[in-house]
Amino acid sequence: MDLTAPDEHQLLIFWTQLLVLLLVARLLGQAMRRIGQPAVVGQLGAGLVLGPSILGRVAPGALDWLIPRDPMQSGMLFAVAWIGVLLLLIETGFDTDLALIRRLGRATALVSAGSILVPLAAGLAVGASLPAIFVGELDDPLVFTLFIAAALSISSLAVAGKVLAELGLLRRDFGQITIAAGMANDVVGWIMLGVLASLAAAGEVVPGRLALTIGGIAVLYVGGLTLGQRAVDAVLREIRRRQVGLTGSVTAVLGIALVFGVGTQLIGAEAVLGAFVAGIVINRSRFDQHEVREGLESITAGFFAPIFFATAGLRVDLGLLADGEVLRWTAVIIVAASVAKFVGSYIGSRFASLHPREGVLLGLGLNPRGTLEIVIATVGLSLGVFNEASYTAIMVMTILLSMAAPPLLRSIAHSWEGTDEEQARLKREAALERNVMVRTQRLLLPTQGGPNSIVAAQLLHLVWPEDVRATVLTVGPVDRHGVQAVLNVFGDRSADLTEIEAAGAAEAILAEAKLGYGAIGVGAPESTDGGSIISPLVDELLATSALPLIIVRRARGLDRALPQAFARGVIAVSPGDASRTAQEIGLGLSANIGTEMVLVHAVTGIDAAPPPTDEATLSTTGPGGSIRERFRRQQPAGDRGTGTATAPRPAVLEVAERVIEQASTLADELGARSRTVIDTGSSTAETILRTVEECDADLVIVGAQLRRFDGRPFLGHTVEQILESCDATVVVVATPTT
Repeated sequence: MDLTAPDEHQLLIFWTQLLVLLLVARLLGQAMRRIGQPAVVGQLGAGLVLGPSILGRVAPGALDWLIPRDPMQSGMLFAVAWIGVLLLLIETGFDTDLALIRRLGRATALVSAGSILVPLAAGLAVGASLPAIFVGELDDPLVFTLFIAAALSISSLAVAGKVLAELGLLRRDFGQITIAAGMANDVVGWIMLGVLASLAAAGEVVPGRLALTIGGIAVLYVGGLTLGQRAVDAVLREIRRRQVGLTGSVTAVLGIALVFGVGTQLIGAEAVLGAFVAGIVINRSRFDQHEVREGLESITAGFFAPIFFATAGLRVDLGLLADGEVLRWTAVIIVAASVAKFVGSYIGSRFASLHPREGVLLGLGLNPRGTLEIVIATVGLSLGVFNEASYTAIMVMTILLSMAAPPLLRSIAHSWEGTDEEQARLKREAALERNVMVRTQRLLLPTQGGPNSIVAAQLLHLVWPEDVRATVLTVGPVDRHGVQAVLNVFGDRSADLTEIEAAGAAEAILAEAKLGYGAIGVGAPESTDGGSIISPLVDELLATSALPLIIVRRARGLDRALPQAFARGVIAVSPGDASRTAQEIGLGLSANIGTEMVLVHAVTGIDAAPPPTDEATLSTTGPGGSIRERFRRQQPAGDRGTGTATAPRPAVLEVAERVIEQASTLADELGARSRTVIDTGSSTAETILRTVEECDADLVIVGAQLRRFDGRPFLGHTVEQILESCDATVVVVATPTT
């Protein structure tokens, strides 16, 4: 074994290269952000500043020292750059949502096809017309033309996504289609790169080798998303089960990416294609950890990506544009790429029957270039397909089109707010982003198949976003028909079925809960035994769970185990996160199926009396059409045993008004039907139960801050009294104290 280590001088230059490239790339990236440009433009600019374009002309001696013509020196730098590419492609895979591509369906397919095929045709025409001054050492006209066509036809998902996010346009309808079409562009682009790299490596078109590469890539995708998905799920599940921490999880993710990368390189494609597939597979796994993703994205954005983009810029020599022929054909490349992408996207949007303004925005949103073009140019240069002139032309095209997109998108998108339906959706999504509980983490539902579990499944399914996955955990012995009914309630939602033994059920449920869930839903018995708050199993979960529990007890007196229809519900409203979670669930249910929700705030601590003799009512209509009714019960003369008239203190009513107003605002944001009530009583439970009776409600939802005393759970007297006395369906949202 002969391992040649770099000498001291080579190491000094290497560390200096990393230091200078990182500092300049980060500084210029931040500068670009401040003027509304993607950071990648500034990072590429760092290479222009430190390479032959500027430093080489201002101080050629400094450039020769910083970037010497030493194979080992360049090898060390490019090794770091390629690690950056690998991490960037894992991140791109994380952001690739195949479900989104399928969900947007026809519009995505047509826009994607137009945005790829028209630029591809233009790229083939330009590539076939480019003079010999652009052709690299490989000197294969077909391979060269195909590389040019690929470089001109593919949008950058990463840059387009960042531009839309920074402009606040990502969740617009056209923004979602742009992302979905950008994902399709990336998938097609990486497949094209794999095939083209194989062609270039062979030096000629060898049908057998080409078929092997295409077949290998197909196996990579299909196998990765099937058998590979199962293997990755098993690894990530074990990582979560063992709770190895962030470091171990990051190691596992990188190891998976390297396995995919090695396999891809073996079939003659680029290893970065394997990293991209690995990112998709990891993102699809239900055991994916958001913290791992954030950690990798931080190190990539903070170090490796700037080094890669700056290194790519180092190889650009703008001085070549002084040659009139190079300059003219570079302009042709830029115009062909931008116009063809715009026209193709617009044509696709019109075939999809989208608004003409959306077609314009899609054409602009898909025009930014970035990572993929840079990788195509880098691979093409390293394989001898491109030379410095063609590499520079593609990099200039990438920079200019990425810079042009933000101001054009900003000027057009902000003058068109979209349809009323789109605006309502955006409002609901903004409210969901602020939610405490109803978010995007998976749901866990342990069950024996009883009727209360069916209602619990119905509630979870109707409230949580449709792309949130659920796991049904059967605690044997079970009612098989009941379990199947639970699964049927989830409908098209992705729901997994797992079985555990009844012995040690609570421990098994909590072990499963550590695998990346956001909440546990449980069906409670319609009556409790004397020693439990809910039931022995639920009480044990309450005593030890770190996740919130959504406890559902269906209405009493029902003789069938079917999902219930809720016409009117009552939500107990009070300050704090516990009440907020109850509001999110109740108002989310209303927004989805139209249940009228009565938001009741109980004012206690005031002398109570028999039923009121009079009511004062104020009704107003909120922004979302919600009817706001504020009742203040007028107490007859008399206080506690003395007969003196007692009125609520103004400060108490002011607090009550603020609390109920916040709940009304949330209802409007979520698009729920609601009424609000401020009521007085001797206790919160009494007030809620009275409101349930007066409104003829079939559902009551109350939040509780879970407390524990001597290892036993305590939900509060209000919850216990409601569970004992209310005949309607009761939902208790128990949030553990952090």
